[in-house]
Amino acid sequence: MSGEASPWPHIVALGDARRGASMHLVADDSARAAIAKALDIESLEALEADVQLSEWLDGVEIAGAWRARIVQICGVSLDPFETALNGRFSVRAVPPGSPNAPADPVGEIAIDEEAEDPPDLLESENLDVGFYVVEQLALEIDPFPRKPDVEFEQPEGPTPSSPFDVLRGLKRD
Repeated sequence: MSGEASPWPHIVALGDARRGASMHLVADDSARAAIAKALDIESLEALEADVQLSEWLDGVEIAGAWRARIVQICGVSLDPFETALNGRFSVRAVPPGSPNAPADPVGEIAIDEEAEDPPDLLESENLDVGFYVVEQLALEIDPFPRKPDVEFEQPEGPTPSSPFDVLRGLKRD
């Protein structure tokens, strides 16, 4: 989704966000359709989020909780099924040119799984709160959905021959 237009834009000026704000976001029909298309799911039945914005260094911290109901297609039965998802998140972002922006990596990158994530670098002095909620939803969607209680059963049919069976057929008696 990065680099694309947000399917659910809720733009807040960085200066306003740094003063602190609370938002309750509810996706309407057209927003849910756009998000479902962007996330390549059958449909998004509901999405809402409670988000708090607060000052962090020269940027902002975005903390929130979200709830969603999605419909996906089962990878085994090809039946649509609904799943309830929810989550909490906290992300930090800094404006362009910030001295607190993460440095571009040079050479080998060492990853510390226990360390906090570096802040996001905003492209402008505006913050798209809806983008962060959709991003968190995208992270929770199962890329290989399976309807509950559906089991894969190998279809009956001819067993595949091995390469040695082919060689046996070429052998002269």
